[in-house]
Amino acid sequence: MNFDDYNAIVRRRYEYALGIDTRDWGLFRNIFTDEITVDFSSYNGQPVAKMAADAWVRGCEVLFTGLDATQHVMSNPMVDIDGKRARCRMYMKAEHFLINDQGNDDFTLGGYYYDQLVKTTEGWKIEAVTLNVFWNRGNRHIMDLATEIGRKRLSAE
Repeated sequence: MNFDDYNAIVRRRYEYALGIDTRDWGLFRNIFTDEITVDFSSYNGQPVAKMAADAWVRGCEVLFTGLDATQHVMSNPMVDIDGKRARCRMYMKAEHFLINDQGNDDFTLGGYYYDQLVKTTEGWKIEAVTLNVFWNRGNRHIMDLATEIGRKRLSAE
């Protein structure tokens, strides 16, 4: 295995977490190809979607701008490389915080991400991301509240 490629692929997953947690939407957008496939069905029951990465990033920006804080912790990367294509599976725990008057202030997910990547002239990019949720705890309602708050905050800018 080429460890430069391995490190670059794992870094992409860490940049995913860092981009969200620091609200660095330029960094977050840079990790994806222009078109991506997103499968969060184990979390939200929605069908797999193929979309422009810009649309995915905008949707994430709305949600995460509405939260007070998040922390995505990644571990146990398993990477398979086949030429200019790769797959990466990595455990995750995502903590979301929003002070509110409708229940607990936190919601946490645990599971793993399964990414499919392609090597481009700009390096490895994620072209498909799947979230597989093993467990969750806390007040899931804060995610809906955060979306409402994020829309208001972004429309005020």
